[in-house]
Amino acid sequence: MTNPLCTLSHEDGVAVLAIDSPPVNALGQAVRQAIHETMGKALADPAVTAVVILCAGRTFFAGADITEFGKPFAAPGLHDMFDRFDGASKPIVAAIHGTALGGGLELALACHYRVAVPTAKLGLPEVALGLLPGAGGTQRAPRLIGVAQALDLIVGGKPVAAAQALRIGLIDRVLEGQDMRAEAVAYARELVASGAPLRRTRDLPADLTPQEAAATIADYRARHAKSFVGFKAPGNIVRAIEAATDRPFEAGLTREWELFEELMASPESAAQRHIFFAERAAAKVPVARDCGEVAIASVAVVGAGTMGSGITLAFLNAGFPVTMIDVNPPALERGAAHVRATLEALASKGRITPSVRDARMAAFATATALDAVARADLVVEAVFERLDLKQQVFRQIDALAKPGAVLASNTSFLDLDAIAAVTARPADVVGLHFFAPANIMRLLEVVRGAKTSDRVIQTAMTLGRKLGKVAVLSGVCDGFIANRAMARRSEAADRLLEQGVMPWDVDAAMVGYGFPMGPFQMMDLVGLDVIGWDKENTAGRTVQEVLCEAGRLGQKSGSGYYDYDAQRRGTPSAFAEATIRDFAARSGQPAPTLSAQDIIEHLLFPVVNEGAKLLEEGIALRASDIDMALVAGYAWPVYTGGPMIWGDHCGLARIVAALDEQIAQGAPITVSNLLRTKAAAGETFL
Repeated sequence: MTNPLCTLSHEDGVAVLAIDSPPVNALGQAVRQAIHETMGKALADPAVTAVVILCAGRTFFAGADITEFGKPFAAPGLHDMFDRFDGASKPIVAAIHGTALGGGLELALACHYRVAVPTAKLGLPEVALGLLPGAGGTQRAPRLIGVAQALDLIVGGKPVAAAQALRIGLIDRVLEGQDMRAEAVAYARELVASGAPLRRTRDLPADLTPQEAAATIADYRARHAKSFVGFKAPGNIVRAIEAATDRPFEAGLTREWELFEELMASPESAAQRHIFFAERAAAKVPVARDCGEVAIASVAVVGAGTMGSGITLAFLNAGFPVTMIDVNPPALERGAAHVRATLEALASKGRITPSVRDARMAAFATATALDAVARADLVVEAVFERLDLKQQVFRQIDALAKPGAVLASNTSFLDLDAIAAVTARPADVVGLHFFAPANIMRLLEVVRGAKTSDRVIQTAMTLGRKLGKVAVLSGVCDGFIANRAMARRSEAADRLLEQGVMPWDVDAAMVGYGFPMGPFQMMDLVGLDVIGWDKENTAGRTVQEVLCEAGRLGQKSGSGYYDYDAQRRGTPSAFAEATIRDFAARSGQPAPTLSAQDIIEHLLFPVVNEGAKLLEEGIALRASDIDMALVAGYAWPVYTGGPMIWGDHCGLARIVAALDEQIAQGAPITVSNLLRTKAAAGETFL
């Protein structure tokens, strides 16, 4: 029997259901219908003694159809299918390859037995969308693998490999992987021949009493406290898992669905789902369909400092051979030592195998002469952030690099067009703005110059994906998307200091909002002399200048906005407080009394405004690109969705009114015309 999406075949008493719904066999309504009907036919056939369900293509069911979220689910639902599985009188075996994620793993859990090829991965990652598994995952998983393992699987959200899945009891056998179909059918025959029971996960007892489960959950929450801060889903997940231990299965399903619907309606989940789609939208950029790409087989990185060595590691970790170049031999050796030490540390921690470490070491070379760029398909410049220096380097690269090579600058603020203009091939020049540390941070801003070709842009976007980055396209401007938008937060924070608001109050408000640290904590970490202080022209005009003139440069000097002990733990500084009060006294106005919410709005409404300007000027393609850039590049809390969708939720008219009030108080800002227009029309950005 054949369905457009599901083929049913018989192999000596074993029925094989094969779903083929590219690209990832998502469990949308048509697929559910095909499984439900075809399974019914297989189970009703007296000649069938067992059933195997598997998928064609590159993966098992990779999850539910996320486009159905927030809408009524058309019948049959997943529970309808699983009720049919539970009512079966013949063993049902799930044969897994690729990934079994979310609803895909819930389907496998509803089968009686599970087998997987060695390369398969299994997981319940709904927590990343601010949700929980809503088709029995929180009820079946604890019954099958125990409460502690279920917490790791569902709250942690990270898929497990087949070998680990076997160890924890999530699957029953790892297949050899030569012929999954034949091996799964043979396994089903073994079950029938041995009289194996119909092991319904719904009927398995929980491994812990309710009291034991509560203690295990409390211990888990204590060990993973940060996972619960700001996020709603982890708390609901543990409540659902608890329900698997203190009530019957059907009552547990009811509780699970209540908690799922609560999450679906929450702003936190809406924000996380927004970012999920924003990441995918960011990959879609306006280039000619037939533009092609430059084949990148080798990379040269010019500059061996913090950024250069980090960029080198990013490419090595993605499998590219890299030559790191620096004309200063001691600097080159320091950078090379950092690269090698990082690879050694990854291996010692078990993050990579010794063979992978050795392969990356073998792919790493160094050079002190720029002519080493001649062999590279991609040259990434990562020298000091000074326009004349970068132009000088690009003139040399232009003369030495082979025709067709992509020439990239890692500039974070400078004019890419001014850099490209010194070359004879501006169409090959692109910005690749990595965020520090470059081998860890997810954001990669791909900066399109006035003459950058579509071919080079597409190449850069593909590189971002290969590097495991979120690539966001930006036009040329001071600071591009992320740095330009967040500069407005820093300026607003400085204005509050001048009014007498203390830096620790500002930082506390930002941390309370969800940032890992506040702007003044960040300044102390980076160094007050690194960003925004001109030692040659300092004159005590700002709080920062006064602190720097006093030798208070941040953590490295033991004091900045905060005082630091030997372990670099900060406490409010009396010197900084006196300096701020002195500046505030000059205004003749009393220091304002601001709540944490007041501070949040004072600092972040200007970011929303700058985002509107980025859209107005065509620097950013989409509002969601701005959200994605700040979530990935500045750790903007994902459960707020980023500045633009957060601004929508705050109300654009309210933001405009607040900005106008700041302007009336002397803030040197202007309100975006786009923001004013949308606010007046009652519109939103997203």
